[in-house]
Amino acid sequence: MKQTKLRTDIIKQNKNISFPVGTAITVQKYSKKLDFEQIFGDYKKRGINLTKLLEALLSYRLSENLSTTKAGDWINRSPVLSHFKLKEFNERALFRLLEKVGKNYEEIIFSIQNALFQNYDFPHTNINLDWTSLVLWGQHADLAKYGYSREHRPDKKQIMVGIAELADPINIPFGLTIQPGNLNDQTHFKKTYKQIEPHLIEDSRIVFDKGAQSKDNLDMVLAGKMKYLSAKKLNTSDDKRIKTFSKSKATLIKSEEEVYGIKKEYPNRVDYFYFSEQLKKDKRTLKNSVFLKFSNFN
Repeated sequence: MKQTKLRTDIIKQNKNISFPVGTAITVQKYSKKLDFEQIFGDYKKRGINLTKLLEALLSYRLSENLSTTKAGDWINRSPVLSHFKLKEFNERALFRLLEKVGKNYEEIIFSIQNALFQNYDFPHTNINLDWTSLVLWGQHADLAKYGYSREHRPDKKQIMVGIAELADPINIPFGLTIQPGNLNDQTHFKKTYKQIEPHLIEDSRIVFDKGAQSKDNLDMVLAGKMKYLSAKKLNTSDDKRIKTFSKSKATLIKSEEEVYGIKKEYPNRVDYFYFSEQLKKDKRTLKNSVFLKFSNFN
């Protein structure tokens, strides 16, 4: 039946409580599939059920995703407690849970990785790796250090986070490393890569930013019989090649944008150089506009 008018002129607040039960059911489904009870059961023998509280916390993060303090308020509502078969708890219990998981996160991630690869036959194990920093406003985290801030807050301490993702078309994260805030990407690379390496199929492609490049890291990838793709760190010999670039000696890659490429093979790697006529024009236009802007200003 089609509704033709509002059922009330004034909306009045009531005491009804709702939460996205579909998200909660999905979390519980995968918790069972990946056997969270087995993975997390050993970390909490008494008191509140660690697995059920984690399921509730994940449901909150996937729906509301505000502060951890608000997570306790969200979960401690009778419909939510009833759905996850939990008893009311205080805020300290939630923080103790996070502390327990944090202290054992590497072992937990290893167990989740095993569960993932036992349950799913992934078509490939090509990997995207990336690293970032998270600003910390508190003062008591052991890993908090001053370092290069990607969030432009050099006045604040931070931690470094490394993520490993199964590449397209799978696109799911399955690796996580947390390191001190002053660690550079080249050193952090080793931690992230070694965490996932046992699950990689030979000849997998590892994609990462050039900031994580080092001879040791590239040798480690090649020693594991993997391939890698990363932006090239240019040196003086590359500068000479760029200055002497000639379209006649390059291969046309995209005719519409006039993109040309040069491929140079080495025993353990292949270098690809690309030149775009359209990008060259765009950069010239940008530089000219900036020049004119400052010329008019002066």
